[in-house]
Amino acid sequence: MTLSAPSGLTAGDVRERTLAGLANGAPEESSRSLWRILRSNVLTLFNGIVGGCFLLLLLLGQWKDALFGFAALSNAVIGVVQEYRAKRLLDQLAVLDAPQARVLRDGRVQEIAVADVVMDDICVLQAGDQVVADAVIIDDDGLEIDESVLTGESEPVGKDKGSPVLSGSSVSAGQGRARVVAVGAGSYASRLTAEAKRFSLVNSEIRNAINRVLRWISWALLPVVAIITNGQMQAKGGWEAAFRTGAWEEALVGAVGAAIAMIPLGLVLMTSVAFAVGGARLARLNVLVQELAAVEGLARVDVLCIDKTGTLTEGRVVFDDVHDTGLHATGQELPRGWREALGWFGSDPHANATARCLAPAFAFDGGAAPAAVVPFSSARKWSAASFDRPHAAAGTWVLGAPDMVFAAGSLSGAPSEALLGQARRLASLGLRTLVLAYTPHMLPGEDDDDVRLPAGLAAATLLTFREKVRPDAARTLAYFRQQGVDVKVLSGDDPRTVTAVAREVGLDVGAGYDARQLPSDPHRLEETLDSFSVFGRVTPAQKRDMVLALQRMGHTVAMTGDGVNDALALKEADIGIAMDTAAPATKAVARLVLLDGRFNRLPAVLAEGRQVIANIERVSVLFLSKTTYAVCLSVIFGALMWSYPFLPRQLSATDGLTIGIPAFFLALMGNARRYRPGFLRRSLSLAIPAGIIVAAAVIAVQAYAMAAGGFSAGANRTASVLTLTLVALTILTAVSRPVSGLRLAVVAAMATGVVLLMTVPLLTDFFMLEWPPPGLLAASLTASAAAILAVLVLNRMHARRYPADHATEPPV
Repeated sequence: MTLSAPSGLTAGDVRERTLAGLANGAPEESSRSLWRILRSNVLTLFNGIVGGCFLLLLLLGQWKDALFGFAALSNAVIGVVQEYRAKRLLDQLAVLDAPQARVLRDGRVQEIAVADVVMDDICVLQAGDQVVADAVIIDDDGLEIDESVLTGESEPVGKDKGSPVLSGSSVSAGQGRARVVAVGAGSYASRLTAEAKRFSLVNSEIRNAINRVLRWISWALLPVVAIITNGQMQAKGGWEAAFRTGAWEEALVGAVGAAIAMIPLGLVLMTSVAFAVGGARLARLNVLVQELAAVEGLARVDVLCIDKTGTLTEGRVVFDDVHDTGLHATGQELPRGWREALGWFGSDPHANATARCLAPAFAFDGGAAPAAVVPFSSARKWSAASFDRPHAAAGTWVLGAPDMVFAAGSLSGAPSEALLGQARRLASLGLRTLVLAYTPHMLPGEDDDDVRLPAGLAAATLLTFREKVRPDAARTLAYFRQQGVDVKVLSGDDPRTVTAVAREVGLDVGAGYDARQLPSDPHRLEETLDSFSVFGRVTPAQKRDMVLALQRMGHTVAMTGDGVNDALALKEADIGIAMDTAAPATKAVARLVLLDGRFNRLPAVLAEGRQVIANIERVSVLFLSKTTYAVCLSVIFGALMWSYPFLPRQLSATDGLTIGIPAFFLALMGNARRYRPGFLRRSLSLAIPAGIIVAAAVIAVQAYAMAAGGFSAGANRTASVLTLTLVALTILTAVSRPVSGLRLAVVAAMATGVVLLMTVPLLTDFFMLEWPPPGLLAASLTASAAAILAVLVLNRMHARRYPADHATEPPV
């Protein structure tokens, strides 16, 4: 077919449209500026209080007591780096990856940058090209468009004059020309990109819980600091006396120490470290974690939505089988050379993707070329070749869709209705079906525009093709079902095909649901999602709506996919997972990318997420118990106007030995406990009473010291340090259960550190520790023993209330 030759736009037309803003350039602005990222992570009330305390101690010359400032700085840096990395990924997001576009201007074909395409340009499309702007076909020659990256429909779509083509799709066969009708932000690809560029952080229960605690503490800090500051000044003889004698500096240092003790700085740092280490472990399994908190996200998932093409299947069609057409039943023999004919169709350089699948199964020796050929066309849905030498049986062989071949030719032999019925039954199993037909007549010599099949066609055999299922899909999905994760298949393909693939990977499903009949009413949509597991003909917008509906129903949703049609759903899902073959836009919005395309990596991600959640829950008890006893001590000592019993540097030492250092090891140890909702509730139910027990023990020691009198400030502080460390080590031992050799080693090392802290002169001098006299030492040990017993009883009660539930190990 010869295409007509319009001249296209002139240079003046292009200039006019470019000045009018009708060019194909996409907006480059980011979804979130660097300033907004810095402001949200640095300019907070929480950081303001910590930074103010840090600067105050530096101004007072107490740099030894200002070591906590480095932990606060680390937290801010980690937050900024993490969000800036997400911003850069979003800024690089692009659905269109075609380097240049081919357009007709001033009567000749020119190659220009994609951004220079303007409204009404005539794009010249050839096989392998990507469509760079929304357009309408003005003429074509067997043009087929692959829209799978946009719609999920795996079969190419034939396009005739007047048919629309969407930006982001690609030409799989034929050629044609199309007039641009939408450019830039108005094109389909740009609208998808704009929606995907919306900034969002992964919904992390750990991060949400910690942020909630930090908000509570931030608002409680101001009144508590006011109480403790006033109490410290009064303990020095009142505000006037404190400023007159210079005792205000010591009082202020004590107030700062009380305020900083309330803040679980290390918890944020340990959480980020656990996420980062989990991400590094998964990187060794070829799983790219694009946002750290996504490591724990999959552990909370209870619904896994998966696309068929590229996820359950490898995205390519393979030859399935040959089926008898009933020709023998009529007393006829199969034509000689049908296998060689199939070999030729498979080796034809112009064959489409389905026909090419025949090449490995049927040999073609490269013998006699056909005398006449009709190439495959999506409009005809068949191809044909005539041979005049005995390479195959002399005559014409036709390969195509049964309904089109039977309708187009004069079928002899088996009744056409029976063959069509057989073809429909095979199609209902999710198989793509073609017929190979033969006639001794040659192809008529009409022009390509009016090709007709010769008469006397006999159906030689039916051929079936199927999508190649990933070998790891069935086992992986079985593991998720075993772990209580519901699986939903959302695909753009025919529901029958999707259902067949779902059954092949072991999913127990009924009939597939045609999403073209999906209700728009939110309540009815939720009911439909509850009733069906397999959905076909799903549009990108419907995928997103279905994910949102599942979330409204209270589910935590993971979504896997590889096409741009999946990008919006991946963006909205709690955890988006992209395959290695995914489009750039899909990879950019996904939280996890399976770099080697192995679907069986997901159980390892699930196990890593469980480890992170369980270990962060474990160490959060340590940090939150410290916050609890710090608040109690601050309020009570401030209200009673007693001198605060710790210096900031002493609290830094006790925190390091009983919380910070052991938390680092505990956060990275193996832990296969199954996830249960309520992370913060469980942590606080142990941390708050444990913190109150610690505070009560320290208050009892200080009450004894004040009642007995005659003890130095250094001895009082040392007795409080000893009491706090002994009880805090008990809490550390409690949260380290179940006991293992490595956990026992960590606890023993920390106990050894406490002994060194209390006995090595260099350390006692730096931390201003002074061994207490016998009476005060006895009071400290007695209060510690009572508190230790209370912590052990509390831990046993907590374990009974929240028993651990260990998960099945993931398949290797």
